[in-house]
Amino acid sequence: MEAPAVGQLNGRRQEPRTRRKNPNRAQARMGYTFSAGYGILLILFGLLPTLYAIFLAFTHEGAFAGLDNFVRVFNDYRFWPAVQHVAVYLVIWLTFQTIFVVLLALIVHAFGARWLSVSTRFVYYIPGALAGASSVMLWLFILDPSVSPVSGILRALGLDSFVETVSIENLPVIFTIIAFWTGAGGWIVIMYGALNNISQEVMEAARVDGAGTVKTAWHIQLPLMRKWISYMGIMTLAAGTQLFVEPRILSQASKGVVPGDYSLNQLAYLYAFKQNDFNGSAAISLILLVVALGLAAFFVFRGGLFERE
Repeated sequence: MEAPAVGQLNGRRQEPRTRRKNPNRAQARMGYTFSAGYGILLILFGLLPTLYAIFLAFTHEGAFAGLDNFVRVFNDYRFWPAVQHVAVYLVIWLTFQTIFVVLLALIVHAFGARWLSVSTRFVYYIPGALAGASSVMLWLFILDPSVSPVSGILRALGLDSFVETVSIENLPVIFTIIAFWTGAGGWIVIMYGALNNISQEVMEAARVDGAGTVKTAWHIQLPLMRKWISYMGIMTLAAGTQLFVEPRILSQASKGVVPGDYSLNQLAYLYAFKQNDFNGSAAISLILLVVALGLAAFFVFRGGLFERE
């Protein structure tokens, strides 16, 4: 006599259990799949070149050289002027971009959808679509008073020729204007999105308490935008320390008025491809990396970029 099944003892037939898929695990696998390509490219073109640059910076002809490459770079008469040029440019650009991007985003947000339709957002992104070289080529035309559409403004400033316009004391301001024109539109759209994420209940409470537009922006909107402003500062800093295309093209166009070693990246290029000194070039690159990481860490911690609200 056969023994009854367990399900039959209870008077009903037991259905076989089916294993349910965990949606979170499936989403995690999908996320790993999408990020794997970026991770591979980051290792190949980010991490490995960085490690190789560190190796070159501390060696000479394959032998450990300690800090000799850094000392040689520091003693180069071109190094500290290049540091000064990049530092002045970064201070002007960070200040100018932060103030005007946030201000314009607040103005656009105050006017609402009338100013930021889909077509308007596309217009904001157009300058950023131009590559660095093509953007500078356009500005070569604008900076020449003989053909520029804003020649009246240039002549009013006492700039009657292209050489006078791109004189070395004017370059930080010129590079700031070029960088702002290229990247500000995209950042305005991003800051506009950050403003839209602020709770309407908080904004309504501020209005009920009698806060005007300026007080609401200063005490409510700006503190809640702190993370986004910090993020913009980090990305701006990363781009600014890599200044290369703009001064190089202006140097060629001005026939040497703009020096070929104006920025640190240009100096590193000269070390590598003119002096055949890849160790010195790697040392300059490593100095830029350390300074950029230090300033980025300052923005991260001061801006609370990874704090949970």
